[in-house]
Amino acid sequence: MSKRVQAKYKLDRRMGENVWGRPKSPVNKREYGPGEHGQRRRGKLSDFGLQLKAKQKLKGHYGNIQEKQFRKLYEEASRRRGATGDNLIGLLESRLDAFVYRAKFVPTVFAARQFVNHGHVKVNGRRVNIPSYRLKPGDEVEVHEKSREIPMVLEAIQSNERDVPEYIAVDGYKANYVRVPALEDVPYAVQMEPNLVIEFYSR
Repeated sequence: MSKRVQAKYKLDRRMGENVWGRPKSPVNKREYGPGEHGQRRRGKLSDFGLQLKAKQKLKGHYGNIQEKQFRKLYEEASRRRGATGDNLIGLLESRLDAFVYRAKFVPTVFAARQFVNHGHVKVNGRRVNIPSYRLKPGDEVEVHEKSREIPMVLEAIQSNERDVPEYIAVDGYKANYVRVPALEDVPYAVQMEPNLVIEFYSR
């Protein structure tokens, strides 16, 4: 069962940025941190602080990925050939819950995790309920027939809030994973800095 470890928009307040680009984000009205000390002037971050912030922002963007799981993704990315930063982004975007969110089957990455967890999604015709399931280019993901009338799904598909990226081909309630994206292909609402994440873990 999926559980939300922290309040959905607390990350926005802590980062001082609208991490998911949503109209409801509290940062749109209050550009300061949460809590009674949130309005204090922020000091200049050290190199470690910048690296930590970049890691928290990237990890938080994908919902409730646990630290142990995120570090394993970094370790796998560093073992692969090519730029470790691009490898890390590719691994994150290959997650089933991230794909369901990018394909606009649901409105948020948190909803995507729960949607997959509850068995509403099929991969290549087979039901998959593991949010971290790794997709491969060419895989087809579809919303289960009985789940297509869920109001959240209908609202997300018709929403103009986000665009579907080019590495995903959507046809109604089906979507194909065309290719593994690089950093510049991913429509992040704010700037992500995987190079700082790599520096954080390689200390």
